[in-house]
Amino acid sequence: MAEDQKTDPVMSPEDVADDTPAGAPDLPQGTPAPAMTAEDLSQAQFQIQKIYAKDVSFEVPNSPAIFSEQGQADVKMSLSQRVEGLGDDLHEVALTVTITATLDEQTAYLAEVSQCGVFLMKGFPEQALHAVVNTMCPTTLFPYARSAISDLVINGGFPSVTLQPVNFEQLYAQRVQEMAAQQGNGAGGNGAGQDTPATPQF
Repeated sequence: MAEDQKTDPVMSPEDVADDTPAGAPDLPQGTPAPAMTAEDLSQAQFQIQKIYAKDVSFEVPNSPAIFSEQGQADVKMSLSQRVEGLGDDLHEVALTVTITATLDEQTAYLAEVSQCGVFLMKGFPEQALHAVVNTMCPTTLFPYARSAISDLVINGGFPSVTLQPVNFEQLYAQRVQEMAAQQGNGAGGNGAGQDTPATPQF
């Protein structure tokens, strides 16, 4: 097999899903998260309480025959996030990174890491808190998940995989803009437009 494997360099908003249940604030429809003022920053607290791997899996469904295949594997990365309020301004954020590698239309391997963190987020305005949950938290967790994925792939008998950086702030801002545009189109129609989620997905 080839020595170098790379993930796709560009992640679109559709590749990242935010599953934010009650306990994390929703962003009002059509309202982008504003920049925080100096007063907001002086009152806000963001602290990492704990970072841990909650679930790790690695599968090689076509072994050992797959190790005889030649060529460079096509590696795809998908992301999802779950947020759970724990009370006392604490939130558990779980970022799941899933890697699927295919070679000659066969699955070479599947690697998945659910990287979690418990974060103290206190004193943020509601809209700013939603943005922090969807940007700062996954940005903090992603390097840990990337390292774990790399170890899984190497220990699984495959060449190392290079996960491209993910700009969660850009994805989140793009998703907010898309939702605002969709809501604007719906408001300008005949009233029969479909409802859109209140919580933007990155």
